[in-house]
Amino acid sequence: MYGQDLAEVYELVYRSRGKDWAAEAAEITRLIRERLPGADSLLDVACGTGAHLETFAGRFGHTEGLELAPAMLERATRRLPGVPLHRGDMRAFDLGRRFDAVVCLFTAIGYLPNLAGLRAAAAAMARHLRPGGVLVVEPWWFPERFLDGYVAGDLASDERRTVARISHSTRHGRTTRMEVRFVVGEADGIREFTEIDLLTLFTQEEYLAAFADAGCPAEYLRPDWTARGLFVARRD
Repeated sequence: MYGQDLAEVYELVYRSRGKDWAAEAAEITRLIRERLPGADSLLDVACGTGAHLETFAGRFGHTEGLELAPAMLERATRRLPGVPLHRGDMRAFDLGRRFDAVVCLFTAIGYLPNLAGLRAAAAAMARHLRPGGVLVVEPWWFPERFLDGYVAGDLASDERRTVARISHSTRHGRTTRMEVRFVVGEADGIREFTEIDLLTLFTQEEYLAAFADAGCPAEYLRPDWTARGLFVARRD
């Protein structure tokens, strides 16, 4: 997942679907500073191409990013040459410092395969928060809200390419299997590739318990810009 082919078209496709990374980062900054007005350092876990982190870097005095997929991290590094970026797994990382805020957005936490992984990631993120620090996590769907057999289709274009994306999502126990097929048309021809994404359908209670046990009691919010909601927590 999240290899070179996808990294090349990732932002183009999701912009066509209405995603606005800058507006989301601005709103998350507001939520953080409502709870910690002096917050000035932030870690973006699963930072992807750095699209959120670019806005955070302009709003916080110190920012860092963590990303597992090399192709995504490469793009974030090119975009943010002055920002420390680390390759690592959200379940087991140690950057040697604490932050006023830690965020994990765009359902990245849903890619963890089981409850043990969720709890490990919550603990790792909590360890990187100073007391009173704010944790913001955007989850994947809860089991009762997932639509089995859901199909989505999108067409995106820029000056270099046109991309068609079709996805089909099915439920297998507690796992979402999302098959995503891409057709990319460019000056030198047409190519296709397929991504298979596996995401876990954790319950709201499982998220809340994982954050509480990590020392970060959380509340669940439903802002307009994400249908899946947000968990916002404070470090004890």
